[in-house]
Amino acid sequence: MTESNYRTDRRDYIGEELNRKDLTSDPLDLFRTWLEDAKSQSIDDATAMTVATADRQGVPTARTILLKHFDTQGLCWYTDKRSPQGQNIAENPQAELLFFWRQLFRQVRISGRIESVSAKESNAYFAERPLGSQISAAASEQSSIVANRQTLEDRVTALEALNAETAVTRPDAWGGYRLNPTRFEFWQGRASRLHDRFSYQLIDGIWHIDRLAP
Repeated sequence: MTESNYRTDRRDYIGEELNRKDLTSDPLDLFRTWLEDAKSQSIDDATAMTVATADRQGVPTARTILLKHFDTQGLCWYTDKRSPQGQNIAENPQAELLFFWRQLFRQVRISGRIESVSAKESNAYFAERPLGSQISAAASEQSSIVANRQTLEDRVTALEALNAETAVTRPDAWGGYRLNPTRFEFWQGRASRLHDRFSYQLIDGIWHIDRLAP
């Protein structure tokens, strides 16, 4: 098999400087600023994040999901908990989130422990979703094997008829997760690969900041 060679595929990063004076004492404030910067630049799917988890043996998996809300308690998203992601979290409730805003030459990594959000929160968000998304969530057991697409479409059609005049009930297996951060890393791409990187580590309730080599 002929080798696929991408050794010369590279570009220089021309992002803004990131210095210690630019940092906030609480990393969540800096994350909020960077996310709002991305949204103000009309970057598609600015809230998209890679969620990396591992099972009890340490075998990793990753997928891209949309962040839905966050506060001082953590960052939240919603999914079918029967999925491999849900199984990983049940076995090993540690994860890392990765945000990458290519146009701004910025990346943020956030790691910590995961917990389930309350049923009340899950119900509230499920009720906010478009009807089509509600029905799709109820019709699909995420990541399970299906015979063909028609099988899924038939389930959707049946649920559309069943819920023609009533609200869709949130499936018991569908709900939210919250990651409680204990570490942040902010990466700002710079020229000649001399990037700016800062980490925040939560130790005894205090965020400790360090500059990291690129």
